[in-house]
Amino acid sequence: MGVARQTDLACISEGEGSSCVEQHAIIEAAPIVSSYNDKIRPLLDAVDKLRSLMVMEEGIQLPTIVVVGDQSSGKSSVLESLAGISLPRGQGICTRVPLIMRLQHHSSPEPEFQLEYNGKVEHTDEVNIADDIINATNAIAGGGKGISNTPLTLLVKKDGVPDLTMVDLPGITRVPVRGQPEDIYDQIKVMIMHYIKPEESIILNVLSATVDFTTCESIRMSQSVDRAGDRTLAVVTKVDQAPEGLLEKVTADDVSIGLGYVCVRNRIGDETYEEARAKSQQLFQTHPLLSKIDKSMVGIPVLAQKLVQIQASSIARNLPDIVKKINDKLSSCLLELNKMPKKLSSVAEAMTAFMQIIGSSKESLRKILVRGEFDEFPDDKRMHCTARLSEMLTQYSDQLHKGEESDPKSNFLLEEIKILEEAKGINLPNFVPHNAFLAILQGKVKGISSIPIGFVEKVWSYIEEVVMSVLIHNTENYYQLQVCARRAGRNLITRMKERSVEWMMEIVEMEQLTDYTCNAEYESECSRLMGQKDAFVHAVLSKNYSTISVEGIGGVEVGVLWQYNHVLSQAFDLKMRMTAYWKVVLTRLVDCMALHLQLSVSKLLNQDMESEIVNELMGPNCGGGFEKMLEESPAVSVKREKLVKSIKKLRDSKEVVAKILDGVAT
Repeated sequence: MGVARQTDLACISEGEGSSCVEQHAIIEAAPIVSSYNDKIRPLLDAVDKLRSLMVMEEGIQLPTIVVVGDQSSGKSSVLESLAGISLPRGQGICTRVPLIMRLQHHSSPEPEFQLEYNGKVEHTDEVNIADDIINATNAIAGGGKGISNTPLTLLVKKDGVPDLTMVDLPGITRVPVRGQPEDIYDQIKVMIMHYIKPEESIILNVLSATVDFTTCESIRMSQSVDRAGDRTLAVVTKVDQAPEGLLEKVTADDVSIGLGYVCVRNRIGDETYEEARAKSQQLFQTHPLLSKIDKSMVGIPVLAQKLVQIQASSIARNLPDIVKKINDKLSSCLLELNKMPKKLSSVAEAMTAFMQIIGSSKESLRKILVRGEFDEFPDDKRMHCTARLSEMLTQYSDQLHKGEESDPKSNFLLEEIKILEEAKGINLPNFVPHNAFLAILQGKVKGISSIPIGFVEKVWSYIEEVVMSVLIHNTENYYQLQVCARRAGRNLITRMKERSVEWMMEIVEMEQLTDYTCNAEYESECSRLMGQKDAFVHAVLSKNYSTISVEGIGGVEVGVLWQYNHVLSQAFDLKMRMTAYWKVVLTRLVDCMALHLQLSVSKLLNQDMESEIVNELMGPNCGGGFEKMLEESPAVSVKREKLVKSIKKLRDSKEVVAKILDGVAT
C-alpha cells in the first residue's frame, strides 16, 4: 500500500503540489507509527506506569523528555504540532504547572483525550481541550498567574501521533507581569532544574530563530547540567521570520547541542495541522536559504522520529539500572520495616513487649553503670558511666582536700590559740580541752559541708541523664510507654536524689557532732606529727626563726607565736591531732559516698525502676495501662504507613518492569 501511494505521488502534476506535499508528509510520518512505535510502546507504557505510580518519589529517576524554552519561543506550538491538538495560548505564561503529555498512536478514527490531576481523571475532547487544561491548571495553581510544582497529565490517543511522553514546563521569563510573584524567574528556574538535572532526563530545548542562541536562558540552564550537550536536542522555531544565517547557526553549534538541531515551521493562525505541515515542507524545499538545510534537520516528522528514537534509546539504556534501583529500594524498605517493632494487637503482646523493653533497659544500665561495659555506646564517652563516675569521685575528693579548710599551713596555730583562750577553765594545765577540739572540727566541717551536697546533686543529675537516655532509646517505638517511663524515671531519680541528699546531710551532721575513729593510721600519723612538738616549741621560743618546716605540713610562719608561750604546746598538740583526724574525715566522706552511690544504683536497677514504671503505667496519669501501649507513637505510625505505601508502590513497579523484561526475553 505504501509503495503504491508513493508511485501515485510521483505522477501528481505540479498543480497538485499542495496535495502531494500533504500526502508525502503523512507518508513520512507513517514509519514513526508503524515501525518504531510498535517497538517502543511497551517500554513507554511501562515508564508511564512507573510515573503514574510516582516511583520517582522513592528517588528513582525515569527517562523523561523535558521541554524547556524562553517565553514566546514557540514551545507550545511545537507540542501542538506533535500532538495535533490546540493548547492554551495567550499573553504571559500559558503553562503554569508541569504538563505531562502522553501521546499514544492508535488506529481508531475517534481520538481520546484525558486529563489527570489531584487524583481525578477527566475526559475531554478536541474542541474543549484547551479550556479544560486552563480549568485544571487553575484548580492546581489557583486562578492567578502563579505557578505550581503539582503536575497535570494530558493523555492523547490519536491516529498518527508518535508514541512519546514529554513534560512541558513554564516558559522562562525574567520580568514578572501584573499578578505574578516578584520571584517568578527563580520559581521557574527551580522547577526546570528539578526536572533537567537527573542524568536520565532528555532536554528538548525550544529556541526561536529570531534570537542569538547564546543569550537564551534555556540554553544557560541546560548547559549548567549538561555542559557537553549529550542529552540536549534543540528545536528551532519561527524559521520563516529569521532565515538569514540560520544554516550557520545550526551547523556551527556554538552552544553545544549534542543531539542535534531540528528546524520547524509551526502552525500559523487558522491553518489546519495538515496545511501547516504541507507549507512547512514546501518552505524547506523551496526557500532560497532554508532549502539549504539538510532534510534530516527539518520538519515535525523528523522531530517526532528523533524524539521517539532518543526516548527508546534512553529507556533501553536506563531500564536495567531502574530495575536495580527498584529492587534495592524495595529491599531497603522491607529491611527497615522489619526492624520496626511488631505492631501490638493484644494485651498479652503488650505485656511481653514491656518485659522485654524493661529487661533490655536494665541490662544496658547494668553494663554501663555497674560493670563498665560500653559496647552499646562505643563512641559516646558520656555513656561510659563507670569511668565518668570515677572521674567525678576523684574531682570530689580533690575539691575536699584542696579547700581552705584542708590547708594546715593557713594561719598556723593562730586559730587553735584563739580557741584555747576561749575554752580554758579552772582545771589542770597542759591538757587539751575536748571542747576546743570539737569547736575546731565543727568549724572545718561546716566550711566544706556544701561540697558533699553539691556532689550528690551533680552525680544524680548525671545518672538521671544516662537512665533517661537508655529508657527513651528503648521505648522510642512505644509512645505511651515512653511517656510513662520518662515520668517514672524522673520521679524515681528525684526521690533517690532527695534520699541521698538527706543521707549526706546526716553524714555531715555526724562528723560535726563528735570525733571518733578506729583507724590505726590516725594514731600513727598523730604520733609522727606530735613527735616534733618539743623541737618546734624550742625553735619558736628562741625567736631565731620566722619560718619553720614541720614534717607532713611544710614550712609555716611562726613570727608571732612566741608571744603565746603559755598555750603554744597545747596549740601544737591540738593542731597535730586535728591534722591527723581531718584526713580521716575527708577519706570517710569520699568512701561513704562511693559505697552509697553503688548501693543506690544497685537498688535503682534491681528493685525500684521496674516497679516504678509499672505503677506509673497503671496509674491515673497514663490511663489505660498496657492497653495504652497498643497505640503507636505518631512518628512510628507515620513511618510505618510511609514504608508500607513505599513497599506497595515498589512492588507494583517491580511487577511492571518484570512484565517488560519478560516481553523482551520472549
